[in-house]
Amino acid sequence: MTNSLRPHGSQRSPLPPAREAEAGASPTPQREEAGRQATQPAASAPAGPKPKQRDAFFDNAKYLAIVLVAMAHSWEPLTDTSRTAEALYMTVYTFHMPAFIIISGFFSRSFDMRPDRLKRLITGVAVPYVLFEVAYSFFKRWADDDPGHPISLLDPWYLTWFLVALFVWRLTTPIWKLVRWPVPLSLAIATLASVSPDIGDDLDLQRVLQFLPFFVIGLCMKPEHFQRMRGPKMRMASVPIFACALLFAYWAAPRMNSAWFYHRDSVQELAAPAWTGPVMTLAMFGCSMVLTACFFAWVPRRHMWFTVLGAGTLYGYLLHGFLAKGSRFWGWFDIDWLHKPLGEITVTVVAASVITVLCTPPVQRAFRFAMEPKMKWAFRKDPAEQARHRTAA
Repeated sequence: MTNSLRPHGSQRSPLPPAREAEAGASPTPQREEAGRQATQPAASAPAGPKPKQRDAFFDNAKYLAIVLVAMAHSWEPLTDTSRTAEALYMTVYTFHMPAFIIISGFFSRSFDMRPDRLKRLITGVAVPYVLFEVAYSFFKRWADDDPGHPISLLDPWYLTWFLVALFVWRLTTPIWKLVRWPVPLSLAIATLASVSPDIGDDLDLQRVLQFLPFFVIGLCMKPEHFQRMRGPKMRMASVPIFACALLFAYWAAPRMNSAWFYHRDSVQELAAPAWTGPVMTLAMFGCSMVLTACFFAWVPRRHMWFTVLGAGTLYGYLLHGFLAKGSRFWGWFDIDWLHKPLGEITVTVVAASVITVLCTPPVQRAFRFAMEPKMKWAFRKDPAEQARHRTAA
C-alpha cells in the first residue's frame, strides 16, 4: 500500500493485421503497396518504449482499503458502547491490513539490491518513517500534553510501524524468492514470534514477523491469481461469507480481546496460554485470507472516479493519523450523540470523506517533499550512467 509501489496494468498484445485477400486469391500490387505503407511506422511517432500504465484494479483496492482503515479508526472509540461498532471493527481489522500487505508484496516481486531500487526504498520508505515518527512524537507531546514522550526511531508510534515492516520485508525479498517453501516458512516464523515475548518492542518486530506471511504470499502471487478472485462465483460466495463473519464478530465482540487483531503482542502478553499462539496464528491467518479474497472479489476492475486516489494511499494513511489521535486527545468522542446510531453513521461518513481528501493529488503535491523526496545529493552518482553521458556527449 505504499505510494512507492507503482502498479502496472497488463496490456493485451495487438491483433495481427487483417489479411486483405481471401484464401486462394492473389493480392494486387496496389494492395501490396497499401500493406507496406500500413506496416511502416509513422514518421512522427516518437521513439522509445511506451510508459507503463497503472492497473486500475490495484489502485481501486488500495483506495477502498485505506477508507476501511480510516473508518475502523473512527469506530474504535465507539466500541465500548456499541456492540455493532465492535463487530464491524473486528471484521474490518481481520482483512484491511492483510490486503494492503499482499498488494505490497505483489509489487515487490522485482525488488533486488540494484542501486536505483535501494535508493527508492530509502527515499520512499525509510525517510518518510524518520520524518513522520519525529512528527508524531512532537504531536503527541503537544496535543496530549505529554512532554516526556520519547522520540525514538527504534520504537515506532502508532501508524509508522507499517513503514518499518515494509522496509524489512522488502530487504528480505531475495531470500523469499530463493527458498523452496516461502509461505510455510513465513508462517512458522509468525507462529514462533507469537510465543516469544522476549522479542520486545524494538522496531515493532512482533508486527513485522506476525504479518510477514501476507507479504510473502503477495510475493508468490501472479496476476492470474487476482483474476480468479475477481470471478462472478467468488463475488457471489463473498456475500454470505461476509455475513457470517459479521454475525460471528457480533457474537465474539464481548468475549474476545480485540488486541489479537493487531498482531503486536505475544500470547503471554495477552495473558493467554502458550498453546493458543499456533492455534490463533493459523486461525486468524485463514480468516484473513478468506475475507481478503472476498474483498478483492468486489473491487472494481475498471477506472472509477476514485482510481486516481489509489496512488496517494500512503499520504492518506500517515496524515489521517494526526486526526485519528487528535480526536482522542481533544475529547471529540465525549459528545453523547456520537454514540447513538445517527452519530456512528456521521462519524463513519466523516472518516471516509477526510481520508479521501488526504489522498487527492493536491495533498500529494503538498507533502511530496516528505513522502517522495528526490535526495540526489545524498547518493553517489552511478559510474556506468556517467560513462554513458560522456559517450553520448
